[in-house]
Amino acid sequence: MTAELALLLAQDGIANGAIYVLVALGIVLIFLVTRVVFVPFGDLVAYAALTLAALQEGQRPGTLWLVLVLAVAAFAFEACTLLRAGAARRLPRAALLWLVLPALPVLAAWLVQGRAAPDAVLVLVSIGLVLPMGPLLYRIAFRPIADAPVLVLLIVAVVLHFAISGVALQFFGPEGMRPRMLVDGAVEVAGLVFSGQTLLMLGASALTAVLLWLFFERSLAGKALRATAVNRIGARLMGIRPAVSGSIAFLLASLLAGVSGILIGPINTLSYDSGFILGLKAFVGAIIGGMVSYPGAVLGALFVGLLESFTAFWYSQFKEVVVFALLVPVLVLRSLLTGTGEEEEEEP
Repeated sequence: MTAELALLLAQDGIANGAIYVLVALGIVLIFLVTRVVFVPFGDLVAYAALTLAALQEGQRPGTLWLVLVLAVAAFAFEACTLLRAGAARRLPRAALLWLVLPALPVLAAWLVQGRAAPDAVLVLVSIGLVLPMGPLLYRIAFRPIADAPVLVLLIVAVVLHFAISGVALQFFGPEGMRPRMLVDGAVEVAGLVFSGQTLLMLGASALTAVLLWLFFERSLAGKALRATAVNRIGARLMGIRPAVSGSIAFLLASLLAGVSGILIGPINTLSYDSGFILGLKAFVGAIIGGMVSYPGAVLGALFVGLLESFTAFWYSQFKEVVVFALLVPVLVLRSLLTGTGEEEEEEP
């Protein structure tokens, strides 16, 4: 392998890694606060890209119908909880949070559909449609079982993935879609040529990682959010509401998913089921980073992108196998480093 070829493969790997970085940051964000391995995060990324592509083509995206159905279901869950607790006076506030606010981006999408709106407006509308999906899914599927074991939460997340991707097939069809580029041109860096869109993704990934790290490590609000994952009962005794913390975490993750889809969509053609593989590879990068560190997730995702690029050159048919098989030695090594041994059986 020549040095020039290695540089080209590294360029491709960094570009792919930038895609995985954005998704890995969202997965780590949700896991740190709620203990949920949010498998459908990649689906939200795909929804954002497909929604923008549909709006740019003058079509009405099916995302708005999904948001409306989720909003009605979330309000029904909240109303039942309030009525059982004898807090019917809080129903108007619940209707505002779970019905009115999610309906605002739906109304905006309805108004701009088929009109010659600027791309900036369409981008904002697309992100706005994805933004309430995370909190709504949390209220419907995860908040009622927030104290369940991590394995139960993971099973629910997997079920949600298949449900959401199946709905996306009905909304967008089996064919892939690609929005228009947000940034044109290319820049040469150290002999490597990067498109403006790729550099925008890399910059967004680095900025997001730094901001999330500062928020959760340096701010009181970020530490309060993390406390709910460590000890929900203790956090509740300290005046932290775990349900609110979870909703905020999913809201931030939905915002990140929307931005990720807008940035990733113009580079890779996404279809209704693209989010699963995208999220799975990003999850491998997050595991390499320890699932507790945003800079670690960035480095892990970039490593996955580089590994995928070089493996595709040497053994293209084993590209996916090598990436996913990497989980085994990483998990074994982490288990050895943490010193976890076999649990002793308790005597009856």
